[in-house]
Amino acid sequence: MKNNQTIFQEFILLGFSLYLHVQPFLCVIIFCLYFLTLAGNLSIMGLTWVDTSLHIPMYLFLSALSFSETCYTLTIIPKMLEDLLTKSKSISVISCGLQMCFFLGLGGTNCIILTLMGYDRFLAICKPLRYPILMTNVACGQMVASAWVGGFFISLIETAMIFKGSFCRPNLIKHFFCHMRAVVRLSCINSDLTELIVTLMSLSGLLGTFLLIILTYVLILSTVLRIPSAEGKQKAFSTCASHLTVVIIHFGFASIVYLKPETSEGDDTLIAIPYTVITPFLSPIIFCLRNKDMKNAFKKALGKTIPLKT
Repeated sequence: MKNNQTIFQEFILLGFSLYLHVQPFLCVIIFCLYFLTLAGNLSIMGLTWVDTSLHIPMYLFLSALSFSETCYTLTIIPKMLEDLLTKSKSISVISCGLQMCFFLGLGGTNCIILTLMGYDRFLAICKPLRYPILMTNVACGQMVASAWVGGFFISLIETAMIFKGSFCRPNLIKHFFCHMRAVVRLSCINSDLTELIVTLMSLSGLLGTFLLIILTYVLILSTVLRIPSAEGKQKAFSTCASHLTVVIIHFGFASIVYLKPETSEGDDTLIAIPYTVITPFLSPIIFCLRNKDMKNAFKKALGKTIPLKT
């Protein structure tokens, strides 16, 4: 048993306490990024809903990703903004558990949906004749539902393992949200084994989905290289460019956090901002700016809203 076993009902999120002089500036920047993130994701979902030409698996997966990322940012950023504006940075144990569960679950869901999007591109390029049969809208919906179930199944296990006991010692979480490794260290029992297990579970999910995406792109590349015309190769690559860019950013930032050696005295506040704020902000921008169909749908919707003069 650990020393100083005073049981707490709430935690204090230290977060940006080391950066008091820049908290107002950070609040403004993060709020602007959050607003643009919401606008981008809501635009993607709205365009996919109203434009029938986008009612195909490729854009249904994209809309599902946008919805998942919207929920993902809602889990973290509003509380972050509140803490940047107020002196009290407390969060109840129950709220902390719910935040962790949804953060891990939605993060896992995002990884699985990105993997499914890679699989969709694989079928479209490598199995074009069977694609309409294998990848229907119904199948797409079932895969998205499976992504949510898979993401939250792992999340519930990890959260239950961390919150199965009481918490002791100073109730200070060295983060701006309930990060699992920061919380598990406050457990009254020896937390080393629990921390190792939940970390390995998260890493396995992260690396597993990433390796599946890499495998799909190896198969896609081998197929594209066999296309005789340069125009055909360019068209095939263009359909994958946005997805591949988002995958690199998403898994790149996440791997920095989970693969970085961490000590109990480490401060991961700044290093966590990219994958909690910047990645969700960049994702809708990349998909909108680098996708011709999405840009055409936006122009069409804008033309209906603001009729052009003749």
